[in-house]
Amino acid sequence: MVVLKKIKGSTLMETLVATVLIVVIFMISSMILNNLFSNTIKKNTRAIEAHINELQYLCKNEKLIIPYYDDFNSWDIAITTQKDGNKTIILFEAINTETNQSYSKQSVEMSTN
Repeated sequence: MVVLKKIKGSTLMETLVATVLIVVIFMISSMILNNLFSNTIKKNTRAIEAHINELQYLCKNEKLIIPYYDDFNSWDIAITTQKDGNKTIILFEAINTETNQSYSKQSVEMSTN
């Protein structure tokens, strides 16, 4: 007759504790990843930067009438000018209506007076 060796195993309580620890670690890591991804999406300004660059190109080639006001997706865009001595500063400003995030860019032109 074959003698069976007794294999050491874990108790039910040890298995439950290990399972709970694994679930808690998984929940914490998923919340951290969710927070990172949502912040990345909220702070993404690539679309508005590309649109402002397009408006800056149009303004440089005199295709826009300044002052210029527009909305792009959830962004309110304003293009205004300011005089500073013999310089004309063109301000490109965009404000997100949902997150109150702002993006601005300046362009300086010299007057030919």
